[in-house]
Amino acid sequence: MSDPFKQASGIRKVLTADENAEGRLDAWLTAQLGEEFSRSRVKVLIKDGQLLVNGAVVLDPQKKVRSGDNYELLLPEPEDPTPKGEDIPLDILYEDDDLIVISKPAGMVVHPAAGNWTGTLVNALIHHCGDSLSGIGGVRRPGIVHRLDKDTTGVMVVAKNDIAHRHLSLQFADHGRTMPLERAYQAIVWGRPRSLSGTIDVPLGRSTGDRTRRSVKRPDSQDADEAITHYAVLERFHENPDATALAALVECHLETGRTHQIRVHMAHIGHPLLGDTVYGAHFRTKANLLPDEARKVVNSFGRQALHAYMLQFEHPRTGKLMHFEVSLPVDMVELAEALRR
Repeated sequence: MSDPFKQASGIRKVLTADENAEGRLDAWLTAQLGEEFSRSRVKVLIKDGQLLVNGAVVLDPQKKVRSGDNYELLLPEPEDPTPKGEDIPLDILYEDDDLIVISKPAGMVVHPAAGNWTGTLVNALIHHCGDSLSGIGGVRRPGIVHRLDKDTTGVMVVAKNDIAHRHLSLQFADHGRTMPLERAYQAIVWGRPRSLSGTIDVPLGRSTGDRTRRSVKRPDSQDADEAITHYAVLERFHENPDATALAALVECHLETGRTHQIRVHMAHIGHPLLGDTVYGAHFRTKANLLPDEARKVVNSFGRQALHAYMLQFEHPRTGKLMHFEVSLPVDMVELAEALRR
């Protein structure tokens, strides 16, 4: 399919909505741009006055697209696709000539992308490892074989050469079914699952109208990807005589590795993660049931309460079983203590 835009002077994208065009401006423009810009980035551009509709500035991303209207979107200059090394401290758990294992802090994006071209784990790794990461796994994702969300903390392994990258990638693709890879997370969720342990076997796919979100899909959906999470309740907070609770500390083991898998699965069974503004925003009022001090801690918790505490894999060169665990970060410890009180 040919690009529906015609390049105007500079970096202005121009198009006319055809008879099939519909929906919100931000969603429609994002679809036309393909993978170039995220919906959130397009929304910011519109609010910044970078969109003309029939020659007039439009600032409302929710405005409906109309057939026959002419749209001109001014895009920022393209970024250099090659990440640069940055002197960012790393919490290194293990390192040799083949790989490096780190504990990722909250707030750090794994690899550069729209809106986060600097300050990423990749920028830090390039500075720390030098040329050894060059070209392994792609220009923007050198050495990366798996990732954690920006606000998820915990253990990550990064490859430092092609042999390690291929071997580790195979282990992550296998999800521990025939290889020794194992990943485990700890999360603090609203409520308490009816069963103290169980398996959530529900397909996931991209959410309609928002490519950054994931949602539960019917098994026969064209975009349904298998997703399996095993969970066990470790601790209940403010448990009631009827076996319900205000919140719970849960351990999750992944049998698949879909984007936002734990967050979507736990929300699907009615127990979204504390602090998750994407999949659990409607549960935020539950904090009102807490005493003042605890409520302040919960309301100020600025991320989803998710920590990748354990990672196990086979060393790609020696074949040795490598096992790493990282305790809950300080903010999740304080959150759990506030809930206990």
